[in-house]
Amino acid sequence: MPSDPYVPPLADGPDVAGMARALREVPGVVGVLLGGSRARGTHRPDSDWDLGIYYRGEPDVAALAALAAEFAGRPVEVAAPGGWGPWVNAGAWLTVDGVAVDWILRDLDRVRRVWEGCREGRYEVGIQPGHPLGFWSPCYPGEVALGHVLADAGGELTALRAAAREYPEALRRALIDASWEAEFTVAAAVKGAAAGDAVYVSLCLSRAFGILAQSLHAWHRLWCLNEKGAFPAAAALPGAPAGLLPRVHALLGRPGSSPAELARTVAAAAEAVATTRAFLLAEGGA
Repeated sequence: MPSDPYVPPLADGPDVAGMARALREVPGVVGVLLGGSRARGTHRPDSDWDLGIYYRGEPDVAALAALAAEFAGRPVEVAAPGGWGPWVNAGAWLTVDGVAVDWILRDLDRVRRVWEGCREGRYEVGIQPGHPLGFWSPCYPGEVALGHVLADAGGELTALRAAAREYPEALRRALIDASWEAEFTVAAAVKGAAAGDAVYVSLCLSRAFGILAQSLHAWHRLWCLNEKGAFPAAAALPGAPAGLLPRVHALLGRPGSSPAELARTVAAAAEAVATTRAFLLAEGGA
C-alpha cells in the first residue's frame, strides 16, 4: 500500500480532534478514527466528517448521548449496537457548528476477526440498510487502513491500521475469483429480459457491476469501502476496458422496458462483463 502523503487539515472544520479525545474517555471506547472522504482528501466543501468510534464490549450509550448533546448543543439520539443493522450497527448524526458530523460505532474485536479472515481470503457480503449491493466485510479493515487515527491510547488501532495498509494477497485472489458471479448474474438476467421484467434486469446488472468494482479494486490492491463512487473509481483504474463507465451508465440509465430492449441491454452488459473478467483472470496473478 502507498505511504501517507495526505494529512487531513483538521482545523478546517469542527474540533474533531477534541471530540475524539472526549470520546476516548467514554467507557468501552478504545480509539477514534477519522474516516471517509475527509481522511482521504477526496472530500467536497459540504462533505460530512465521519468519525469511527471503536469500542470493546458494550459502549456506554448514555455517556455517548450526553457527549453528543454537549457538542451539538441539543439532544442527540445515539443508536445502540444493532440499532442500525447488523454491519453498520450503531452511531449518531450530529450537526456541530452547522457542519454534519457522523459517529459510526465499530466493534473492534469484530473488526479484528474480519481482518484475520481477509488475510486468509475469507469475506462476507451481508444485508445492511443503506447498502443496496450488500455490505462487503473487507470494508471493516479498509476503513482502518484508509483512515486517520485521532485517539488511540493503547496503540491498538494504530497497529491494526499499519497491518491493514498491506492488502492481503489471499483476499485479492478471492475477490478476483468472485468476478464469476458477475457473469452468472448477467446470465440470470436473460430470463428477466424475455419476460419484460425491467426491475429484475436492473437489479441483476447493478449487482454484476458492483461485483466487478470489488474485483477491479482488489486487482490493484485497493480497499473498496462501499457502493458510492465505487464503479466510477474502478472503471478509471489501469486495465479497465476503455469506455467502461459511459457504457455502464448508458446500460443502467436506460435499460429499456420491452423484452427486445432489455435483451439488447443484457447482451451488451454480458460483453462488458466478459471483457473485464478476461483482464482480471489473465492478469490476476500479477
